[in-house]
Amino acid sequence: MDKYTGKKLDGRYEIRELIGVGGMANVYHCYDTIDAREVAIKILKDEFLDNEDFIRRFKNESKAIAVLNHPNIVRVYDVSFGDMIQYIVMEYIDGITLKEYIDMQGVLEWKETVHLTTQILKALQHAHENGIVHRDIKPHNIMLLQDGTIKVTDFGIARFSSNATRTMTEQAIGSVHYIAPEQARGEKTDGKTDIYSVGVMMYEMLTGKLPFDGDSAVSVALMQLQAKPKRPREINPDIPEGLEEITMKAMQKNPDDRYHSAVEMLSDIERFRLNPSILFHYQFAESKASASEPVKKQKEKPQYEDPVKEEEDAYYDEAVPVRSPALSAIKGIIIAALISLVVFGGFAAYQGYISSQPKEVEVPNFVGMTLSEANAKNNGQFVFTYVSRYSDDIAVDSIIQQNPAGGSKKMKEGSTIELIVNSADTNVTVPYISGSLGSEEIIHRIESANLVPKVLYVESEQTAMKVDAVYPPTGTEVRIGSTVYVYVSKGITKEQLKVPAIKGYTAEEAVAALKEAGFTSYSVEYDERIDAGKDEVVRQNPLQGSEVPSDYKIVVVCSKGKKTEKTVNLEVDLPATVTTDVKLTVLVDGAVDSENSKTVIPAYSPYYTINVKVKDDANIVILLNDEKYREYKVNYDDNNIDLVNSYTFTQAPTEAPVTEAASSQEDQQTEASVEASEE
Repeated sequence: MDKYTGKKLDGRYEIRELIGVGGMANVYHCYDTIDAREVAIKILKDEFLDNEDFIRRFKNESKAIAVLNHPNIVRVYDVSFGDMIQYIVMEYIDGITLKEYIDMQGVLEWKETVHLTTQILKALQHAHENGIVHRDIKPHNIMLLQDGTIKVTDFGIARFSSNATRTMTEQAIGSVHYIAPEQARGEKTDGKTDIYSVGVMMYEMLTGKLPFDGDSAVSVALMQLQAKPKRPREINPDIPEGLEEITMKAMQKNPDDRYHSAVEMLSDIERFRLNPSILFHYQFAESKASASEPVKKQKEKPQYEDPVKEEEDAYYDEAVPVRSPALSAIKGIIIAALISLVVFGGFAAYQGYISSQPKEVEVPNFVGMTLSEANAKNNGQFVFTYVSRYSDDIAVDSIIQQNPAGGSKKMKEGSTIELIVNSADTNVTVPYISGSLGSEEIIHRIESANLVPKVLYVESEQTAMKVDAVYPPTGTEVRIGSTVYVYVSKGITKEQLKVPAIKGYTAEEAVAALKEAGFTSYSVEYDERIDAGKDEVVRQNPLQGSEVPSDYKIVVVCSKGKKTEKTVNLEVDLPATVTTDVKLTVLVDGAVDSENSKTVIPAYSPYYTINVKVKDDANIVILLNDEKYREYKVNYDDNNIDLVNSYTFTQAPTEAPVTEAASSQEDQQTEASVEASEE
């Protein structure tokens, strides 16, 4: 058993089980007895307590997560860095890794991929804005909860963006399928490094395959640096083209060709979500020179003679008393040429500057177009931002309005235009529903807000046929098409009783309290995960103080109690007539108990006592020469041992049987011997 399981750290954290084993630390499922909550504790392995690099990484992880507070990032509650043990107390996540989920599903639907990727990017956006680069984004470090929420974990090799760069070590090699090329080369890493890893994860989710795979980590790293991945749609043609473009842009080998931030990538994903048929028309270079390649040395300029310099040298040469007229003419021509060159060069530069400035263009009208039509008409002249809104008067995914309006003014190319897009994902407000309104008016108001009404009749103290409640409440923003539940009272038909507080009672006391309060229906259930006294009530449903009908079923949840190991003694009767060696084997719940198994001679010791250690009810089977002999049932709670089955032991004969002929011959020999002695 692991040395920490069953122990308590700092008198506070009860360690229940080992749930994860990593390269430098183990993760345990624990219970915080002070804050009464489940937590996960990452403990640095003993062999690394003297390793400064691992200790630095371990502390770095706690620092990195401590500055982050985001629903998609695992939270840190406490840290401890002692000489004998170093650990981080984190939020306990009851789920599986994204890698496990991908392995189970094979290929994810593109809508699910978008949903998961959006959460990952929002987590990274928060980290990057706080100066943290994760540098080990991979599905193994993404936890997936049952409700579809993700949590980014394991900031073990994260760094603050101002820190020094990190080279490709063995730890980084472990994530080689997801690391960016610059990380594999040991160059500077930033937020775009995490973007590359997200692209690889999207590729894997959409296709069920990794973009690069090989026989060794080194071969995969080389592919990351040099090879071009197969396009996702070649593997899975059902992937929308726009989503493939997003994936491939995130995976560009040159960081400058990728999305520059998580926000930029989220913007494209949102545009795609609004219009899955959108095309971004990204042009991806076949290959680019590695950023790490040395700059090629420029060729030296050819040597040539400068006639002006020669003329000046000649003028000051004492050996030449006068200047040559021919040389003076040449000098004049050269000076004139140089002046012309400067004048015309400056004019050309000015013209180039003027032509490079953005042109002012009249704002086009995009209203009524789909996003793909607007992008085609725009042809890159303006930058679009998007706002979602819903309207019945125009097709979904079409542009309702723009700001500034088409034809209203001229703007420089590259300016921003806001497009208001008709989206079924638009939020609307739940309308006000008065208790005095009739059902027809209520339904009309809800439908007018593009919501779906559902009227439910409930028992209530409210006057019959009056609105008792609305869910979601009036004024809440919900997605168009959402259901609004209107609870209409049908009056009180059953007696309402208040649920008593029974937490901490024994099961027997709780049932008695419920009966005394007038309740007629209840059930007692047990939760093995809760460490409390045996039969102690740890939860109740409904909660104390709730008012429900007398026949409402009250659920009482109790603890089975913490069971410790104890020894039970069992005396086994053996076949006393057997005088030869017999192999006695003891099985406890199907496993051989070697301490109690031995060779015996039943005739010498007709009773054999065994001492069995159990933590719960157990089945004990006794074998003689590998044949069933006795079966017992151990009751942990009352220490009873019951004999369940008994079998007859059949010993194989050890000598050949005596035949009648042999017996007769022996009798004759005996008689002859007697007669001889008498004579």
